[in-house]
Amino acid sequence: MHHESIRRPSSAPLTPSADGSPTSLPTPVAEPAQPISEPAQPGSTAPPPAQPTEAPAAAPAASNTKPAKAPPQRKQLPPYRVLLHNDDVHDMVFVVETLMELTPLKADAAAKVMLEAHHRGLAQVLLTHRERAELYQEQFKSKGLVATIEPAE
Repeated sequence: MHHESIRRPSSAPLTPSADGSPTSLPTPVAEPAQPISEPAQPGSTAPPPAQPTEAPAAAPAASNTKPAKAPPQRKQLPPYRVLLHNDDVHDMVFVVETLMELTPLKADAAAKVMLEAHHRGLAQVLLTHRERAELYQEQFKSKGLVATIEPAE
């Protein structure tokens, strides 16, 4: 079995042991703060390792600057109604389950919408912006139900 001995650098001082006699154990060396870069290939000139740079100091504010603008207000999109038409093809349970699947309506609200469409021929499902209303319309169509949209104003 081959044992390698730990060699102490010749410049490292001897450290005293608990009884005061010198020992030959090396003193711990702190790791460098930056990662060690790969050694340069022979014959190539590698750039020196990058040193961390400090963030440049902000320029002092000019005294004649305009006051900061308030963030822009969100523009309210015009509301659209999603209307469900009476469906004589599908059963009532299917309509309620579809309403619950496609919209945030719970069972009781979905049942009320379904019954209103059944008795009156048309019921408002919800109020939303145009793009989402069109999405709901397409989703109801994919399930075989008829829904239309109209501006709420």
